[in-house]
Amino acid sequence: MNEWAMKPKRYVPDLRQLGALCEGNYQRLRRLRQLRVDDKPVCDIELHRENEYLGRVRIQVLQTARYTETLLLEQIHNSGRWLNNPRMTVRVYHDAIMAEVISCYRDTQIAPVNDYPNRFMHHPDEKVQVNGFLADWLEYCLRFGHLPLEHAAWTARDNTGESAS
Repeated sequence: MNEWAMKPKRYVPDLRQLGALCEGNYQRLRRLRQLRVDDKPVCDIELHRENEYLGRVRIQVLQTARYTETLLLEQIHNSGRWLNNPRMTVRVYHDAIMAEVISCYRDTQIAPVNDYPNRFMHHPDEKVQVNGFLADWLEYCLRFGHLPLEHAAWTARDNTGESAS
């Protein structure tokens, strides 16, 4: 067989890399979900870099079971018109200490391996890439995330020295 007739080598997922990403995502989500107001979890996180508003991220619990949770993470607002707001469904495995993206945008399920080329132009390692994006996004939220102003301990009026009377 000559070199032109050989089929390309099939992609084999690196389970160690995917497992490490999912374990890291679990820890990042755990840290992010520790934000509480009046002993209730905060579902919205505002993103600010210095005085610049970057957007708002919402974490919504869709389903809870004994050892798992299904969360919807979505950026519900951003400061730039050119951005697509990320929207991911994440399955959290508390017994395995892992969090994995199970759907992203309109995709109902992310295949562990995709043939390439394919109809939707997904990469062969799409699952790893989407979980890597979740890792970056959660890290960004941890770095620039703040409680929304409606949960602030004081109001702007309190800060100006005006009295409420």
